[in-house]
Amino acid sequence: MKLLDKYSSKNLHLQNKIVMAPMTRSRADNDEHVVTDLIQTYYSQRVTAGLIITEGVNISEESVGYINVPGIYTQEQTESWKKVTTDIHAQGGKIFAQLWHVGRISHPDFHNGELPLAPSAVNPESQAYTYTGFKDTVTPKAMTTEDIKRTVQDFVKAAENAIEAGFDGVEIHAANGYLFHQFFALTSNKREDEYGGSIENRGRILFEVLDAVGKKVTFEKVGVRLSPDLDGLFGMVKDQETQEMFEYLTNKLNDYDLSYLHFSGFTEKGDHPQKSIFETAKHYREIYKGTFIINGGFLKESAEKALEENLADLISFGVPFIGNPDLVQRFAVDAPLNQADSDTFYVPGAKGYTDYPALK
Repeated sequence: MKLLDKYSSKNLHLQNKIVMAPMTRSRADNDEHVVTDLIQTYYSQRVTAGLIITEGVNISEESVGYINVPGIYTQEQTESWKKVTTDIHAQGGKIFAQLWHVGRISHPDFHNGELPLAPSAVNPESQAYTYTGFKDTVTPKAMTTEDIKRTVQDFVKAAENAIEAGFDGVEIHAANGYLFHQFFALTSNKREDEYGGSIENRGRILFEVLDAVGKKVTFEKVGVRLSPDLDGLFGMVKDQETQEMFEYLTNKLNDYDLSYLHFSGFTEKGDHPQKSIFETAKHYREIYKGTFIINGGFLKESAEKALEENLADLISFGVPFIGNPDLVQRFAVDAPLNQADSDTFYVPGAKGYTDYPALK
């Protein structure tokens, strides 16, 4: 089975080709948003993945848009992650921290009544999940140049904190309709300065972050996540320049000696049918020259097929890892999978988090 083969590149050496995808789980239910023993247990249970990528981790108070998400912008938060990384490494695992800023997919409730930040003052017409339930999103505040420069430094500091906390690297979350993606898309970026208009301008913030992070953390410890065919989620709508935009981003990322590029695909249909991750991967695999990870509703058979067709080097799995802490072993012996309980994805406590049975 190709999934179980070791993977080795210039920057990445893994015990298998199975990656645990980043998934928000909302278990940092404390005022400081620090990592708890329960969170440590959750990641420790899934250590047999070739690489674990953590849930999106807030890089600043301004980046917050979901309840009970752990941060990595205070010293206390940074220290709390050490229990996770130490445990993972003691068992021979590898773990990256995903660095996250949600941009306009937030609510004033998270910001002491202030508006969330975004490239432009365009309401995504979506909903934010606050501590008092779902609330309609608002028109955000268009970021000033000063806001952007501060956010760049927030990513740098978060990356430094992640390395201090013992992570093997960081993933810059530039996908799924969040801050970077909002800069990329014409529907959410109406700016007329150096961060708007042309494709190069709309992609500028990502490369400013990478350039700044690269001065503090070597690029071999940095990955990037993109979702080029996202359409219809969080007010993101593909436009006549979407493909050209992501071709530009992907090609320019070849200039950086990154650990990997991680593509997120989507399987839902609805009003905006998504491209198959196979179709997406085949196109961009020809552009990107480094380690390529793809994600998008994979199970064992479809993941094996993607590897056999050389569409990617590694496959990341989301929901299957929620219900199956021993997913790697289950694939290896062709055991049935536990069904993940979606009702417990984002609620506090061990139920639906660390209580899924492992194989005997």
